[in-house]
Amino acid sequence: MAWLLLLLAGLLEVVGVVILNEITRTKRKWLVILLAIAFICSFSTLKLAMNDIPMGTAYAIWSGIGTAGGTLVGMMFYNESTNAKRIFFIALIILSIVGLKLVN
Repeated sequence: MAWLLLLLAGLLEVVGVVILNEITRTKRKWLVILLAIAFICSFSTLKLAMNDIPMGTAYAIWSGIGTAGGTLVGMMFYNESTNAKRIFFIALIILSIVGLKLVN
């Protein structure tokens, strides 16, 4: 269950980053409320996951999901660079996340 909570926390982090990007692009101030909700939910879910997963592992996976997820969303929906080197390093982040799960 803790691993599912950690996955959810990472996905909520991606949602927060997308909202942050929308605030930057559109200047809609009301999105700040959604941003706060997304990040509060992300941190709260991360805290719950850390009851069963070591802090270092949980934080590394949470930030990795946020980093890789945010970058992938940027590539798919915001026309960001899809350079092969960029994709390679995102794949390394994902492999590292899987590796941390396997050794824990």
